[in-house]
Amino acid sequence: MAEVVKVTKKVMTTMSQTTMYQILTHCFFNNIQISNADLTCLTLLAELGEHELTEFCKVATEKQIFKSAQSARNAINKAAKKGLVIKNGKSKKTVALTKEIEVQNEKMILLDFKVLGK
Repeated sequence: MAEVVKVTKKVMTTMSQTTMYQILTHCFFNNIQISNADLTCLTLLAELGEHELTEFCKVATEKQIFKSAQSARNAINKAAKKGLVIKNGKSKKTVALTKEIEVQNEKMILLDFKVLGK
């Protein structure tokens, strides 16, 4: 019988950190490379929910995630190509995280990951 070493870690985080962790975990297990700025941008999108693209880019700039709205738009386009963001609409596009990420960010959350490394 194989010997298994169990590691248990318990931490208390903010909702923003918990959201960021869920996105980062999805990217890690799906071998998707993202920068810290992109991760922060996706965390903001998860917190705001589906949002009009121009308005979201403005908010991302105001929160100093990016220096310009165009940089935020470029990050959203890059994330959409990686399958992390969905865009809807033609003239007034809305953006949201894809459902596959399954981010939970309402109420109190207990993330219970079980990972077996062999």
